[in-house]
Amino acid sequence: MLYHFLTPLADTIGGFNVFRYISFRSGGALLTSLILFILFGRRFIDWMRVKQKKGQPIRDDGPARHIIEKAGTPTMGGALILGTITISTLLWARLDVGHALLVLFTTLGFGAIGFWDDYLKVSKRNTRGAPGKLRLLAGFIIALMTALWASYLMPQGLQTHLALPFSIDNLFDIGLLFFPFAMLVIVGSANSVNLTDGLDGLAIVPVMIAAMSLGIIAYTVGNVKYSEYLHLHYVAGTGEIMIFVSALIGAGLGFLWFNAPPAMVFMGDTGSLALGGALGAIGVATKHEVVLAVIGGLFVVETLSVIIQVASFKMTGKRVFRMAPIHHHFEQKGWQEPTIVIRFWIVAVILALIGLSTLKLR
Repeated sequence: MLYHFLTPLADTIGGFNVFRYISFRSGGALLTSLILFILFGRRFIDWMRVKQKKGQPIRDDGPARHIIEKAGTPTMGGALILGTITISTLLWARLDVGHALLVLFTTLGFGAIGFWDDYLKVSKRNTRGAPGKLRLLAGFIIALMTALWASYLMPQGLQTHLALPFSIDNLFDIGLLFFPFAMLVIVGSANSVNLTDGLDGLAIVPVMIAAMSLGIIAYTVGNVKYSEYLHLHYVAGTGEIMIFVSALIGAGLGFLWFNAPPAMVFMGDTGSLALGGALGAIGVATKHEVVLAVIGGLFVVETLSVIIQVASFKMTGKRVFRMAPIHHHFEQKGWQEPTIVIRFWIVAVILALIGLSTLKLR
């Protein structure tokens, strides 16, 4: 919004020329969302504590200590994350370029699904929430709309192509299969972050790390010179996604201020589904769906641990892990929560660096 109001004045007032640069507007978006979160975070948490009274219901099939230590903590902190991201993105992004709005749409769509689920959990005082099949159906509908919109924004010859890393000639036209593939990427990303969100600070930092990595990719893909030098497919306008990513990081830092152990608030499904959906949407919008699986490898492992656990128990009656998702397995082995969280952050950084290295290894 500021871009449209202030850049026309740049010929008269030279200082306004900085609003043309994505780097400047990205910094503005990060600071805006961070400041908004710090200003309103405490009031929001206090208000949610009054409204929710007993806080988020704690699953009785999880680690026993959670029932004691985390009981009464309010949830739905993701609502404030989404609010600050939305304000910052609309304020600093170019609204005539669709890519940032595409990612924001997906984020808010999955956030609405998560809010519905959280509301039912809190209001009915159980951990079941919304029916799983309806959640998935709603997610696939939003993902389909995202895939269609992303395809529309793609240049001719890229709409239904799949890009693979480690190769210069890496585009493969998969036709209409692109749309169910993109839907699986987005829905899978949303739910994998949701599964990871089980310890204080465990999900938000890897989300920020993955988002920053994808933001760098989006900026590179949207720059003619960089994409040509790195032998990437050029997609005009994806650089604006960096504005959204910066807003997400600012909101994430603000949330971490209150979510650091012991957490004062949980993001809930409102936040985890939304942020996971955002990562999936960026991957689809930049044609880096495969690289997303590397950068977000931590979320992939969390999801696989649940799949393996369920499959093993159904087929053999035995469990592979002491508890799934895998972060609970390490809890059951006696690891302290901060130890698990920090080590998972380290893994997330390593995977992000590996994912970013694919930009050059072609």
